[in-house]
Amino acid sequence: MASRAGTVAQPQDLVDITALLDAYYDIAPDLGDPGQRVVFGTSGHRGSSLKASFNEQHIVAITQAIVEYRAAQGVTGPLFLAKDTHALSEPAQNSALEVLAANGVQVMVDARHGYTPTPALSHAILTYNRQAAQGAPQADGIVVTPSHNPPADGGFKYNPPHGGPADSDATGWIANRANELLENGLRGVKRIPLAEAQSADTTGKFDFLSSYVDDLPSVLNLDAIRNAGVRIGADPMGGASVDYWGEIAERHHLDLTVVNPTVDPQWAFMTLDWDEKIRMDCSSPSAMASLIQRMSDAAASGQPAFDVATGNDADADRHGIVTPDGGLMNPNHYLAVAIDYLYRNRSGWNPASVVGKTLVSSSIIDRVAESLGRKLVEVPVGFKWFVPGLLSGEGAFGGEESAGASFNKLDGSVWTTDKDGILLALLASEITAVTGQSPSQLYKGLTDQFGAPVYARIDAAATREQKAKLGKLSAADVTATELAGETITAKLTEAPGNGAPIGGLKVVTENAWFAARPSGTEDVYKIYAESFKGEEHLKQVQAEAKALVDSVIA
Repeated sequence: MASRAGTVAQPQDLVDITALLDAYYDIAPDLGDPGQRVVFGTSGHRGSSLKASFNEQHIVAITQAIVEYRAAQGVTGPLFLAKDTHALSEPAQNSALEVLAANGVQVMVDARHGYTPTPALSHAILTYNRQAAQGAPQADGIVVTPSHNPPADGGFKYNPPHGGPADSDATGWIANRANELLENGLRGVKRIPLAEAQSADTTGKFDFLSSYVDDLPSVLNLDAIRNAGVRIGADPMGGASVDYWGEIAERHHLDLTVVNPTVDPQWAFMTLDWDEKIRMDCSSPSAMASLIQRMSDAAASGQPAFDVATGNDADADRHGIVTPDGGLMNPNHYLAVAIDYLYRNRSGWNPASVVGKTLVSSSIIDRVAESLGRKLVEVPVGFKWFVPGLLSGEGAFGGEESAGASFNKLDGSVWTTDKDGILLALLASEITAVTGQSPSQLYKGLTDQFGAPVYARIDAAATREQKAKLGKLSAADVTATELAGETITAKLTEAPGNGAPIGGLKVVTENAWFAARPSGTEDVYKIYAESFKGEEHLKQVQAEAKALVDSVIA
C-alpha cells in the first residue's frame, strides 16, 4: 500500500478534540507506569492526555514545583506565561495560572488573549530583565507547547531569567518535586478557581506581539528587504506565529503574504508527515508538501509565487526555508548559509565571537567556520547549551540540525536565548535582498568550495537496557580503528566545545562521521551520519555504525 506521506490529512487522521479535553481533566496518571510520570526532555515535559502523560494533575504539580524552584533561586519578578495553538495548551495554561495566582506569583499573560511563539516569550523575559534596575527582581517564564508534535500532544516548558530552556539541574529538580507532589495526592499544591486567578491583583497583561515585532529592526536589516522588494510567503502552519506574520508585514511595510492563516486544533489542513502522522515539522518535506508544491508549480510556470517562502512549527521556534530554485532546504544547508552570511555582514558583533553548533549538525559548518577564521564550539543536543554565549556575545550564533537557531542583534547584544524560527525565516529574505541570490544558490557556492556532504538519520531498535548502556559509553569501549575505509580520528562521548556528556557516541574520520544517541521516548537509538564522499559511502558509514554500536551495547 502506497504511503500517504505528503498528502492532505483525512478524517480518520484527526484527533477527537472533545475526547482529548475530557481526558485532560478526567484521567489521573498511574505513577507506577514510567510513561505517566513527569519527565523533562530537552524541551520540557510532553505527552498526551489520551495516554495519561499530560493531564491536569501533571500540570498543577509541575507548576507548584516551578513556584518552589524559582523561590529557592530568589526569582521574585513577574513570570511570563504563554501558550501555542495545540488543543491542550489553553487548559494547561489555565491550570498553571490557578496555581501561580494561589501562590501569589505575579503573572503576565498575553494582552491580546492570543498565542505566543516561544521566541517572543524569551524576548519578553530578556527585555524585562535588561530594563530592570540593578538588583531588581528578575523575570522568568513558562511556555505551554509541545512544539511540532502532533495535535493530541501537550507540552510544558520552564525558561529561567536567562530566557532560554532550563538546564538539567533545574528540570531534574522540578520533575522530581512534581512527581513527589503527585505521589502525595497533590497535597502541598496551592490552587484557586480560574475566574479568581484571572482577576487576581497579581495577574497582569503583556503585549508579547508588539514587544517582539517592533524590535525586529534591531536584529535584522529590514530596510534591505523592503528596498529590494523581496516577495515573502509565510506559512504559520496553524501555529502561534499566525498573527505575528501579518503584523510584521504591516508594521515594517514588507511584501509579505500570510499563506495560510487558519488555526485548527485538529490541523485538518496539514499534509501527513513521513510516518503518516500530522506533525507540524517545518523541516519535513512531507509536512511542508503544500507550500513546496505551490512554489514548484509557480516556478515551473516562469512566475515564482514568492522569492522566499517559509514555514514555522506550532510555537515558531523552528524554521523551514523554501526557494524557487531549490525547494525546501535541508536545515543543515541553511545553517551553513546563515552562518557564512551573518559573520560576514554583522560588523557590530564581537570580532572574536564563536560559531555554535550541536554535534549532530553538518560538518560543512566546521569548514565554513574555519574559512571565516572563527572558532567552532560543538555542544551536545539541546539549545540550552547556547544560552551563555548568546547572553555574553561570545557565541553570537547557535544552531542545531533540527531547524532551530538564534543569533544576536546588530550591535552584538542578545536577542533571544531560545530558538527563533521567525527570525531565521526573515533572515532568508535579508540574505536574498543583500546578496541577490537565494539561500539555496548560496549553498551551492559553499559546496563548490568545501564539498557536498550527504547527511541522514536512521533509527535502530534497542531495549531500555541497551539505551542506558549507550548513554554511558566511554571512548575506551570502542576498539574499532576504521570506519568505512577511513581511519577513525576521534571517538567522542563528551562534546568538544564544553566537555559536557553527549549521552551517546560520535565517531569521526577525515570525510565522514556518525553519532548514536538513545531516544528519550521510543525503544530505538538514533544514528546521525554524514559523508563528503557520496551516497554509497554514507550507506557504508551507516551500516558499519550500526554494527559498531550494536557490538558495544550487546
